[in-house]
Amino acid sequence: MKVALVTGASSGIGFETAKMLAKKDYIVYAISRNVKNMQSLLAYNVKIIKLDITDYAAIHEVVNHIIEQEGHINILVNNAGYGSYGAVEDVPIEEAKRQFEVNLFGLSELTRAIIPSMREQKLGKIINISSIGGRMPNYFGTWYHASKYALEGYSESLRLELSEFDIDVIVIEPANINTNWGKITGQNLKTIAKGGYYEEKSLKMAQLLIGEPALNIRSHPSVVAKVIIKSIEKRHVKTRYVVGFLAKTVIRLYSILPTKLFNWILKKLISK
Repeated sequence: MKVALVTGASSGIGFETAKMLAKKDYIVYAISRNVKNMQSLLAYNVKIIKLDITDYAAIHEVVNHIIEQEGHINILVNNAGYGSYGAVEDVPIEEAKRQFEVNLFGLSELTRAIIPSMREQKLGKIINISSIGGRMPNYFGTWYHASKYALEGYSESLRLELSEFDIDVIVIEPANINTNWGKITGQNLKTIAKGGYYEEKSLKMAQLLIGEPALNIRSHPSVVAKVIIKSIEKRHVKTRYVVGFLAKTVIRLYSILPTKLFNWILKKLISK
């Protein structure tokens, strides 16, 4: 039996991925800080574990427990993420570090703990959930985008290291997905910008993140989960998948338009 570990499984992409894998008869371990929101996964025989991805000692305890129970781990879906927007002037350095702790360092420690099991089998899939924010910038997302750009580079190098062991490292880059991430990030942006120099533009950016504009169309998290399942089950896979409403179009525009022109478009979006 194939054993999968999915992080950030209390909602959204992680929740849908854990559920879909379980329906396909994988042995699934779902982890999150929020055990309450994972309770409904029990109906699909998903095993749920409480874990803070920044607790390195706990990470190794959980991985050792799963390997003791199942003998191995074949699949790791690194979905847990943290996004906090705000102008660089407004964001405390502790908040910036927190994003790197979750989006890169915690992810890396979990991956590091699991690699030996995959290497011994000469088989494995590591799926890192990045964002189109790891390929292009946006207003007031400096630290978030920096963490996702770092994850992209980490994944590219890790793929080279593990290639001789038949371990695939796959990057998923979602955009415009209907999860709580945009709402939480948008509300936090409003709070952090209040009374500051960037408040007016921050409020407009927050509206885009939250999804208040009528034309803000978003894809269901299951759309991303289906792509993750595809990347797990296919023998020959791409190194990265861009997923979500207009995501490929936006990435394409960013790659072909002059940087100043693309930045002008972004400015227009929050100047209306």
